[in-house]
Amino acid sequence: MNPHLGQLQPYPFEKLRALFAGVTPNPQYKEIKLSIGEPQHATPPFIMEALAGGLKGLANYPTTQGIPALRQAIAAWCQRRYGLELDAETEILPVNGSREALFSFAQTVIDPGRGHVPLVVSPNPFYQIYEGAAYLAGAEPRFLNTLPENDFAFDYGALSEAEWARVQLFYVCSPGNPTGKVFSLDDWRALFALSDKYGFIIASDECYSEIFFDEASPPPGGLQAAKLLGRGNESLVMFSSLSKRSNVPGMRSGFVAGDAAILKKFLLYRTYHGCAMAPPVQTASVAAWNDEAHVLDNRKQYREKFAACTPLIAEVLGTGMPDASFYLWARTPVADTDFARGLLEYYNVIVLPGSFLAREAGGVNPGAGFVRIALVAPLAECLDAANRIRQFAEQL
Repeated sequence: MNPHLGQLQPYPFEKLRALFAGVTPNPQYKEIKLSIGEPQHATPPFIMEALAGGLKGLANYPTTQGIPALRQAIAAWCQRRYGLELDAETEILPVNGSREALFSFAQTVIDPGRGHVPLVVSPNPFYQIYEGAAYLAGAEPRFLNTLPENDFAFDYGALSEAEWARVQLFYVCSPGNPTGKVFSLDDWRALFALSDKYGFIIASDECYSEIFFDEASPPPGGLQAAKLLGRGNESLVMFSSLSKRSNVPGMRSGFVAGDAAILKKFLLYRTYHGCAMAPPVQTASVAAWNDEAHVLDNRKQYREKFAACTPLIAEVLGTGMPDASFYLWARTPVADTDFARGLLEYYNVIVLPGSFLAREAGGVNPGAGFVRIALVAPLAECLDAANRIRQFAEQL
């Protein structure tokens, strides 16, 4: 067996099941699950119709590069959304959701033969795929704590000069999971400078990019930031997804875009990996990327939920509106694991302990003492859950 498999930690939801073992939820309340970032808004009917209409494509093997219409639809969306002029032939690849691509990307770009163990850097707390991707590529993950008192900025000084010289890949998540932090142009400028100095690749995870609150100020993407700062796409690849944007997590559809030289190698890897997108999914994805009306409605629903629920929860927990995404990152008055367990037992609301989303670095686990609350359920359920959270916290 691959020895690196032994380095993988249990996934956060495995830890959650273990934490809840033996807990009997209060039967007076219906379960409300706010622990997983799974969109629960209805899938737009036109996407389902396009999926069904593409079923005849099942008679053919799909190409790894995807059909031209899909790459062109993605390029057109990137132009509308970010003002980018991307080459649909060389700078865009469809992928089966950003999670799959974030993992396989590390397997492509990490070079373990440089005489030292490569480092893969990510924010802390973080999306656990980054860590697993690093281990299974033969690299060592390193975590930079992002703390609310520092506006969730990276602590670049936590790595020594020698450690920076070993960095080959840096994962960024903006808007961030779980904090909702959006990278500013100044943030990107600082990271680009480090990439130029030490020669590492930046993987920009932007799967929450379309969940934001001010239509006049959408979060900037990594490629957009590079353009605004007068740079090219060298050593930079963005990862995007339809899952949150279009409420189709089961379709497993997204794309990567950026440095053409890197994507050429990534396409080679993926050709052998056997991860071409199914033809009906490609057809439905074209329809989804070409439409923006359903995305505007999606954001409207999230704005309503955050406006209604955030003040209620903020009365008893340390939280506030995120920059973007659909999470509240809330400080708890007791240990985050105790809070989550008690909330389930007494009020049948499920949230995720923040310590499950982070690793100890610099002597602290930056997720400890927080819970992640995913406002993905319908408005009425989110409001009900917010009131239950408030009642529970007031008793502590």
